[in-house]
Amino acid sequence: MNMQNRIRAAQQLADFLLSDDAELEEIIHRTYIHNYWFTPENIKYSIQNIAKEFLNEQKLTEWLSIYAINDDKKPKTIAIVAAGNLPMVSFHDILCVLISGNILQLKLAEKDKILLPFVLKKWQSFDALLHDKINIVERLQDFDAVIATGSNNSARYFEYYFGKYKHIIRKNRNSIAILDGSESIEQLIALGHDVFDYFGLGCRNVSALLLPENYDFSNLLVAFQSFSFLDQHNAYMNNLDYQRTLYLMNQTKMLDINFVNIVENNALCSPISCLFYQYYKNNDEINSFINQENGNLQCIVGKGYLNFGQTQMPSLNDYADNIDTMQFITNL
Repeated sequence: MNMQNRIRAAQQLADFLLSDDAELEEIIHRTYIHNYWFTPENIKYSIQNIAKEFLNEQKLTEWLSIYAINDDKKPKTIAIVAAGNLPMVSFHDILCVLISGNILQLKLAEKDKILLPFVLKKWQSFDALLHDKINIVERLQDFDAVIATGSNNSARYFEYYFGKYKHIIRKNRNSIAILDGSESIEQLIALGHDVFDYFGLGCRNVSALLLPENYDFSNLLVAFQSFSFLDQHNAYMNNLDYQRTLYLMNQTKMLDINFVNIVENNALCSPISCLFYQYYKNNDEINSFINQENGNLQCIVGKGYLNFGQTQMPSLNDYADNIDTMQFITNL
């Protein structure tokens, strides 16, 4: 019965997030003022996906049916070190803790200190039992397990500090798209969402393209014009100007497009405002690249892989780093 109540409260939260609530609109505005990377459009995009994919009553019921969640078991306290690169990017981890009946100890990211607490407080209003199960803290202590997300550098710190606890520690990951040259304009526009949504700041954003030799960029450049509005964002364009200056100083060849630096580079991780590409000769080279970078890849987009335009629409069983967070929690 407790599980059903939690699922029902999650659906109520979803209904609220999809409503035209004036208080929610004010929080979205305040969040944007606090962090200009969290534009109202990107915040609403994140909220809508969370509401439709993570908090939907039917989807939650189906997802949870495969896990052995025992409400008679004493709840564990699970600490989460939240990331702050995207609006509410740690929500899936938080959901796993709370929907399984455990206790959340949350250290917020500096960049997401307004929206996420508001949503959690609203969630508590739909489920009275959550009042004692959500603890936002400055210092983590007295917990049973930890989930920490950050950069490769911060992951080393997390490993040192949390190594004695049961843990999931996530590092940098990136996503790629594999093109064969037959993609339609519509598919390439969808790819643009994989590249440019959230300014490319997420691990699910495509940061590198694998292209056949002699690839014709014409349709890609036409499709990407749908995202020319990025040149209205000052912080993004400051990054672009900085990176472009470095490329020009080093006489690095770039494709001529005003709002993104498209550069031939074999690296997987491209800086903000940049998109790397490299060529392949055959499927063997594609497979070799994927095998080599397997531990660094989050999503692979293309024919035979994830559909174009889907990277920023994860479902409940799309786990970061391909680690089943719910299984980790239920096994504690």
